[in-house]
Amino acid sequence: MSESQLWDAVDDYFTAHLSPDDEALEAALRDSDAADLPSIAVTAPQGKLLQLLAEIQGARHILEIGTLGGYSTIRLARALPADGRLISLEYDPKHAEVATRNIARAGLDKLVEVRVGPALESLPQLADENPAPFDLVFIDADKANNPHYLEWALKLTSAGSLIIIDNVVREGRIADADSTAPDVQGTRSAIEMIGSHPRLSGTAIQTVGAKGYDGFALARVLA
Repeated sequence: MSESQLWDAVDDYFTAHLSPDDEALEAALRDSDAADLPSIAVTAPQGKLLQLLAEIQGARHILEIGTLGGYSTIRLARALPADGRLISLEYDPKHAEVATRNIARAGLDKLVEVRVGPALESLPQLADENPAPFDLVFIDADKANNPHYLEWALKLTSAGSLIIIDNVVREGRIADADSTAPDVQGTRSAIEMIGSHPRLSGTAIQTVGAKGYDGFALARVLA
């Protein structure tokens, strides 16, 4: 068994016992594949982790940057109370259309709003609405803009909020200080911002699994 096959086997075991997908989640993945969306949704264990973090946080207001087909959106929205709210920002209209259908089928359309357009245009518009501070922000969009998304997350949260940035390992390229790749540069900037910002305390974790070698950053807003 190769290393990647072993990672898959372990993920399959964890999924079967701890985070099995139900019909709504399986349908979200099927419809995303049928629409030729990129196969980059979080895995079942990662999705369950997001849901658990939102539940532990007692989140009532969640912001997601990067919707894709709505798989992670469904997981996060399931942690909300009946009067909660999740706003998800998606650049691609096709992705947003698929996600909206998936979210409605999961019975979560009254809790979730998908906004279409570049997030760096949607975020200032959202800020102008003066929303209640978001209890949790999940950043999973174009990696070059991670530091800009993190800056907006800080503007839209308050003390105690949680910020999660996905895909921070970049298959190990994150350690290459000489890399000129925009995804690496953007992610390194976000990591370094978490480490130096007086309002943030955070860490980053490497992971292996069905999506290969990856990881995420987790930061708590201090003030």
